[in-house]
Amino acid sequence: MNRPELDPALRDLLGYLADVGYGELYATASAVDSGAPAAGERPAAPTAGSSVPPSNPASAVERVARVAPADLAARVAELAEIEQRVSVCTRCRLSEGRTRTVFGAGNPAAELMFIGEGPGAEEDKQGLPFVGRAGELLTRIVQAIEMRREEVYIANVVKCRPPGNRDPQGDEVIACRGYLERQIELIQPRVIVALGRIAAQTLLGNEDPIGRMRGRWFKVLGVPTMVTYHPAALLRNPALKRPTWEDMQQVRDRLREG
Repeated sequence: MNRPELDPALRDLLGYLADVGYGELYATASAVDSGAPAAGERPAAPTAGSSVPPSNPASAVERVARVAPADLAARVAELAEIEQRVSVCTRCRLSEGRTRTVFGAGNPAAELMFIGEGPGAEEDKQGLPFVGRAGELLTRIVQAIEMRREEVYIANVVKCRPPGNRDPQGDEVIACRGYLERQIELIQPRVIVALGRIAAQTLLGNEDPIGRMRGRWFKVLGVPTMVTYHPAALLRNPALKRPTWEDMQQVRDRLREG
């Protein structure tokens, strides 16, 4: 018996949910109709021959449509101007070893903004954030909350790769802080997700361990902010995938509040 071909986005969603421990998924009529599980239910899989329509908090087109054309054009222009300044920035020692700066990428009117620590080797080569193995996992995490990567905006605390992927040092973080804060102000996300200890400590101004911060809501420049584990940590320790999924369900629900 031939199995029906699953939509690629749905296949990725189910694959991620299997990774975090949901080995058996059951569909209910209400869950399929709404595109989301009811409170306390497991995420639903489609019945044979059916498909689950996306129920994104807001599509990229819808989000951009909420921004006046003139305001959006001004926002995009300023982001481009800041990116140009970043590309020639020499405020800290990280500029000495970079191949390319990694400013940020995504929807300039995103509802959801992810902030990581800094570029890795592949990001340094391409000039784009989260394009290595951790980036592939982040894409699956975004899909698991029924969004597409192009709908969100992704940036890092520092815009140049720290040598050997070491933690950014205090003066390096300070040198990039203004760039990041202006990105947040221009994007105007409804929710920020801080990925990992460095991003969380930088945004929140504390030295708490990630285990104490994750799964909780904070405010960064007035924006509700969820702390969760960095995708690279999930690759090293798959046991962290389940709590990360729990955190991201909170993010999904917050965005659906309207």
